Amino acid sequence: MLKLAVEGARRNKKHSGICGQAPSDYPEIAEFLVKIGIDSISLTPDTVLKTIRQVIELEKHMIAIS
Repeated sequence: MLKLAVEGARRNKKHSGICGQAPSDYPEIAEFLVKIGIDSISLTPDTVLKTIRQVIELEKHMIAIS
């Protein structure tokens, strides 16, 4: 469902973002969201730095393979 929502937003030139605990608690969810092209992810304060670092590395890797 998340993938369909993000794809639909992108197709209709709308911002897509998610607010909730999942990206903070489960790094694999944040990774999945980045891979499907979400525009923003809200995080709990205690996970912001760790998740930002993870997203930066993932985006570097995605650029390198494209």
